[in-house]
Amino acid sequence: MATYRRIAVALLAMTLGLGSLPVASTAQEPKAQQNLIKEVRHQLVLLPYYSVFDNLSFRLDGSKVVLMGQVVRPTLKSDAEAAVKGIEGVSSVQNDIEVLPNSPMDDQLRRAVYRAIYSEPGLSRYALSAVPSIHIIVKNGNVSLEGVADNETDKNLAGIRANGVPNVFSVKNNLVVSK
Repeated sequence: MATYRRIAVALLAMTLGLGSLPVASTAQEPKAQQNLIKEVRHQLVLLPYYSVFDNLSFRLDGSKVVLMGQVVRPTLKSDAEAAVKGIEGVSSVQNDIEVLPNSPMDDQLRRAVYRAIYSEPGLSRYALSAVPSIHIIVKNGNVSLEGVADNETDKNLAGIRANGVPNVFSVKNNLVVSK
């Protein structure tokens, strides 16, 4: 159990640049499977329009990749699928990424929640990476925080800051603590 926990923590640490890319992995997995996981994660991180307002995750079913999450731009959904299809060893891609509805109100909430979270001195360090590890998903006025926080305090602080934004209907804090 301790080995599984160390592997899970290591995987979460590797996703800091991508936010939440939960992938089950164990020490018994073949090296080829582990390399495939790393390559899929790498290709998704490199997507040019992937931002703090998008959440990409995936799972492997053998050599089939199932893409999941939410994106603001429809092109990011197709770009993610194209990037993963080009990886050697991937037999097929199932694209279950949700494109969030186009809404000026949701866009305002995204910016307001971003400012509330990343202007907090205790959380500002998360904004330093190219793609911050705390992702802000807004759909119809409802906010979901996805990704990785360094500790329980940061996770709770992000949730409190998001809850304090006017006009937010609800906040779901799905942040995972990496340590």
